[in-house]
Amino acid sequence: MSEIIHFINEIIHFIVDTVGSLGYVGIFLMMFLESSFFPFPSEVAMIPAGYLVYKGSMNMGWALLAGALGSLAGALFNYVLALYFGRAFLLRFGKYFFFTEKTMIKMEQFFTRHGEVSTFLGRLIPVVRQYISLPAGLAKMNLWKFSFYTTFGALIWITILAIFGYYVGVVFGDDLSLTNITNVFIDKASEFSAIKEYLHYIVFATLGAVVLIALIYVFWYKNRTAKNVKQN
Repeated sequence: MSEIIHFINEIIHFIVDTVGSLGYVGIFLMMFLESSFFPFPSEVAMIPAGYLVYKGSMNMGWALLAGALGSLAGALFNYVLALYFGRAFLLRFGKYFFFTEKTMIKMEQFFTRHGEVSTFLGRLIPVVRQYISLPAGLAKMNLWKFSFYTTFGALIWITILAIFGYYVGVVFGDDLSLTNITNVFIDKASEFSAIKEYLHYIVFATLGAVVLIALIYVFWYKNRTAKNVKQN
């Protein structure tokens, strides 16, 4: 297992080194990978982007646009796979990308329980954000609604990461390199591991917000259903 993780880390390094020099196009490509099957962490794309905004090498608006479009493209890729090739295909080849039948069942249950709002909320939850497009495709969710909720949720998440990256620059100054930031998320021995610790707090806060939104949605949905029943 450790050899597999090491191999993936080497691939991530290669992708960052190769695509990172492409600027906004690189952000688009990395976020495309993050939203598709490949287990590529969005932190590696958007936190460095925020740091480059701090250094004046990038524009925040363009970076967020590139990230959001990349996320949408990757999500649409998964959506189309599920829509046209079906569940059996996903389970057959998904195992090569750490996507198991157990994961698929959880995704389907999540989507069934929460409906369209799960596409939005799913983009804010680690691991789930990569695969929530699959049950949407299997359920043949309306493409425009899928695109809207996916982009909205992804934009919130990448904005959080980019702003965090900007403040990484405020705290650590100009001494960091993109390799330093990348190593934080794929190398346990990174000397800047404090960045990862700070990010954990942000992830927990985001998950708390997701739970709150979900509870509000469930409460609203039950009230609306009860009113419809009374009217009928």
